[in-house]
Amino acid sequence: MLLLLLGLFIFIGIHIVPTQPELRRALVSRTGVAAFRGAFSIVALVGFALIVYGYHKVQLHPGKSPQLWYPPIWGRHVTMALMLPVFPLLIAAYLPGRIAGAVRHPMITAVKLWALAHLFVRGDAASLALFLGMLGWAAYDRVSVKRREAAGLVTVRSGPAVNDVIALVVGIAIYFAFAKWGHPALIGVPVLP
Repeated sequence: MLLLLLGLFIFIGIHIVPTQPELRRALVSRTGVAAFRGAFSIVALVGFALIVYGYHKVQLHPGKSPQLWYPPIWGRHVTMALMLPVFPLLIAAYLPGRIAGAVRHPMITAVKLWALAHLFVRGDAASLALFLGMLGWAAYDRVSVKRREAAGLVTVRSGPAVNDVIALVVGIAIYFAFAKWGHPALIGVPVLP
């Protein structure tokens, strides 16, 4: 569980830097934009890799992550429903249309929905650390982005409605493909019969 917690600390920690405009400006002025982005990406990737590896290790040895609560049977249905918009939102973050304009920050919303959805089906300590950590970071980031948006440091992108159609069709297709094949193959937990 230590690797998972270290990964969360690194991943969330590096993502706090852009929420602090003065700190970000100082780092960019010292290193340059390209070096800052490169270092940011490498540190974020290391944190993400530690999260994935650490969580995987804990899942292989369930005794290392005590069960803190037992999710309700109906939680699975809530999770499936909350996950439905996640993939379209992820696509809308990179292919902005009206969804991006309405939701404002689709990537952050997708992370919040993903984390919240999984709290309905997982009650072990490692899962709670992962999903509550990511939910807390996404909530903090949303407030921070709103503040930076008001200061003119962040702009919300929007685009043509055809991007929304693409995001919805491709996102829902990915949702069903991931639920049927990806989740069992990558996570080891079947979602659909």
